[in-house]
Amino acid sequence: MHQVRVKTLVLAVAGAICMIQNVHAANQAEVLETGAVDVVSTTPLPSIGTPINEVPANVQTASAKSIAEQRNLDVSEFLDNNLGSVSTSNSVANPYQPDVAFRGFTASPLLGTPQGLSVFMDGVRVNEPFGDVVNWDLLPPNAIASINLVPGSNPVFGLNTLGGALSVNTKSGSEFPGTSVTAYGGSWGRRALEVETGGANADKSIDYFISGNTFKEDGWRDHSKSEVNQLFGKVGWQDEKSDLDLSVMFADTDMEGTQALPRSMLNNRHQAYTYPDSIGNNLAMVNLKGSHFFTDDILVAGNVYYRHNRITGFNSNAETLAPGDSANISTSTDQDGFGGALQMTLLKDLVGHKNQFTVGASLDAGRTDFTSDTAQASVIGNKTVNDPGVDEIAWVRLNARNDYYGVYATDTFSITDQLHATLSGRYNLAKIHLSGESFDDNLTPKTSDLSGNHRYSRFNPAIGLNYNPSQSLGFYGSYNEGMRAPTPVELSCADESRPCALPNAFAADPHLDMIVSKTWEGGVRGKLIPGLGWNASIYRTVNNNDIQFIASNATSTGFFKNVGDTKRQGVELGLNGKVERFSFAANYGFVDATYQSDFVVGSPSNSTADGAGKIPVTKGDKIPGIPRQTLKLRVGYEVTSNWSVGSNVVMAAGQYARGDENNKDINGKVPGYTVVNLDTHYAINDSWKVFAKINNVFDRDYETFGVLGTNIFNGQDEQFRSPAAPRAGWVGVTYEFGRPKGSAGARIDND
Repeated sequence: MHQVRVKTLVLAVAGAICMIQNVHAANQAEVLETGAVDVVSTTPLPSIGTPINEVPANVQTASAKSIAEQRNLDVSEFLDNNLGSVSTSNSVANPYQPDVAFRGFTASPLLGTPQGLSVFMDGVRVNEPFGDVVNWDLLPPNAIASINLVPGSNPVFGLNTLGGALSVNTKSGSEFPGTSVTAYGGSWGRRALEVETGGANADKSIDYFISGNTFKEDGWRDHSKSEVNQLFGKVGWQDEKSDLDLSVMFADTDMEGTQALPRSMLNNRHQAYTYPDSIGNNLAMVNLKGSHFFTDDILVAGNVYYRHNRITGFNSNAETLAPGDSANISTSTDQDGFGGALQMTLLKDLVGHKNQFTVGASLDAGRTDFTSDTAQASVIGNKTVNDPGVDEIAWVRLNARNDYYGVYATDTFSITDQLHATLSGRYNLAKIHLSGESFDDNLTPKTSDLSGNHRYSRFNPAIGLNYNPSQSLGFYGSYNEGMRAPTPVELSCADESRPCALPNAFAADPHLDMIVSKTWEGGVRGKLIPGLGWNASIYRTVNNNDIQFIASNATSTGFFKNVGDTKRQGVELGLNGKVERFSFAANYGFVDATYQSDFVVGSPSNSTADGAGKIPVTKGDKIPGIPRQTLKLRVGYEVTSNWSVGSNVVMAAGQYARGDENNKDINGKVPGYTVVNLDTHYAINDSWKVFAKINNVFDRDYETFGVLGTNIFNGQDEQFRSPAAPRAGWVGVTYEFGRPKGSAGARIDND
């Protein structure tokens, strides 16, 4: 199944679409498929949701309309352009592979990056089983009805929810009827085709939705091209009491990237440091989700899913310019994820007060077959080329089995019509079994047994209060705890005596402690006038037993280790609304991310390193890679009823480079930046629409990522930076039909 060529299916959808009839479902369990942003998902499995003014956290939401009008490349770009306390960095120069950070916690596609955010799509946990990574290239933007970013260590969302949970809900055909075909292209050879169609049959209570995308780009940097093909389909049946959805998703992606550049090479920002480097995903997923109201007060919901993703990678590890002193690594990560959840919601009043109680259980299981093969290579120009006639110098054969069990409950009790109390908790049990072996010709002994069994369990509580003295003012406060079990990747690279070159080589697996996060949050939100909303919040999250990748004396190698406590604390401010023809949103985030324990880390390229290449990290040092301040501005203006223009302004403060954990390297911070994007849409008639988008309007040179290392071309220790894309523009055309005026599918304006 995973070998299906998605591009062919996308083109088939484009040729087979037809007009359909719009029917709106009366089942309130479908509310999260409508794109409404005043009701949010507070459990992993979507059901009826919770009004946002009863959620004791600064939840950020987005609708299909805002996603569509900005023409962002993917979900990660939309988050970075719009949501508070979100930042992205791109260390591999491919637009589909950024690290997304929220409140200083990361969701990254790069194996070995410490993960701190959980991501769900229609109740399916899409953090990959092997390393909890998130592959942003697998989420089709035009299939998304709504996004909820729930902050904090909310235990209900289970493992990996240290700093927040991202819940993505997909469209239904009844709420998004009609057909849309979009083609666009422009800078860097970008060309794309996007198709979506949905509809419903009133007599049979059936609806359907299909979206397909095919994308190609040469990339703005050398050796950074991308090809991404996605297909999503959903068939639903519903009546007033029951809702059943069967969805399938396929993706076939091939992405090239290159490393950050030393500062001495930034005069040519397009060049590759070394190459080749590539990664490809081949995904097939099926999810069956259903719910039923046994009475008006009892809703039972559940889902079962299966995901198969095969990830292939090729990495060039250029160590020096000496012949035979570098390596090329080929990897294959074959992953099967499966599981499901079952939950019951009771809506009946309790002792005369409004009450919503949900209890559930979930299983997320993963089976992974990881292989890597390392060949000796030499650098010729900027390319690493395998040395002929040399046997493999390292290899890994690892099987991982992880089973994550959870039992959770959450209750929102209305003490009065204005005061609401929320009490939640979840018991997590994680079992991880590893087997296999690795070989490294440079280590003694050369072969290492990777076998091991690990078990982690904990009950994590949460409590919160909402006080809404009026419809235009609300206060909230909360405390919650979450946990993350070490991933199979971390457990397989935790031996100081056998450092590994992530993500390519592993060694024996000493035990690592689980991470426990504890979050306090308080805030206020309201409306100044109808249509003008605002919010302010403060938070503090402490991680116990945080895990850090510790570099060793050997270049590009290291191991994972518990390093004590870390802290993220900050402030968030927001303002959004619409006044006549103007719409606007502003989100400011201040994140103070620091180490709270002393430890020693290897960083031989740090100017303050000792003779052994190590630096001391002390309490209060800033965590690298996290901008201290971010500001997102979005302004839209309807010039006429058919013509609109919009602009996003993204500002981020400077950040310390990786390897500068002690904040004392002579190179200082990677500078902050401000970038402006523009978009415009014009409706020629009811069917034809044209649009244009310009990114980085003022063609600013800036960087989003930094790391310390040795420049092999001059032998100097330098700060490497990942240059961001220069000014670029794209134009496109959309043809729509079958979208009756006044339907949710035609408006998509629930925000």
